Amino acid sequence: MAKQVCKKFTWLINDFNTLQTDIHYSAPILIGDDLHLWFDQKKLGFVFSTNVSLTKLLDEKEEFQVDGKLMIVAEVEVHQVIGTYDCSEESQCAYESQDSIDVNGFQVLPSQVKIVSCIFERHPDIAVGFRSKNQLLRKTSMNFLLNLIKTLCQSLQDLSTEDLEDTDIALTYLKDVGFEVDWLEWILDDVKEKKDKEQSSLVRLREMNDSLLKLKQKCSKLDALAKKDEAELSATRTPLSFYDVV
Repeated sequence: MAKQVCKKFTWLINDFNTLQTDIHYSAPILIGDDLHLWFDQKKLGFVFSTNVSLTKLLDEKEEFQVDGKLMIVAEVEVHQVIGTYDCSEESQCAYESQDSIDVNGFQVLPSQVKIVSCIFERHPDIAVGFRSKNQLLRKTSMNFLLNLIKTLCQSLQDLSTEDLEDTDIALTYLKDVGFEVDWLEWILDDVKEKKDKEQSSLVRLREMNDSLLKLKQKCSKLDALAKKDEAELSATRTPLSFYDVV
């Protein structure tokens, strides 16, 4: 287990204002002897917590660019690293442990063999366009795919709008590296539609519950008034006694 470390890295993009692509990726980086991102049960994929608009980036007054060059500086904090791997040029980042198993040219963990095999059985052409032989890139891309599938398998209640936006980004990455994932795009669209319906239903339910609460409060007041009137009516109907008359 490695000690907690902090590491900054920079990414210089030349001619930023003339880029023709919607998404521009940096080269892979190695941080703290580990390439994995931080995941947990609620966050199965990567996420961008804040974003700067393209308009703001391109605005010279904001001074994000210098002579058309944009430099991105990121600081990554590694809390825990389990295991290490050799990342020399000779080994082409041959990180896989002795426990890794080859499934259609992808090194995966024993716990992933069944699901990865199932993916290739149902979608045999999924990696036909994936040309890279670099096992580190292949492993990273496969993990993106598995994390994306896990995200889509969550209940709508656990999926946030931000999660679906992250999934959109991950899907774009997978398509860019050569995966055939049209089927996932259809499923993602379906999940988005269901999420929209869920949000609409929640809004309607909140409105109905608010209206119901107001009705209950009104009924409670009317019930109290009715009981008061019943008591007064009962008192009014009480006959006079002999002594009241005499």
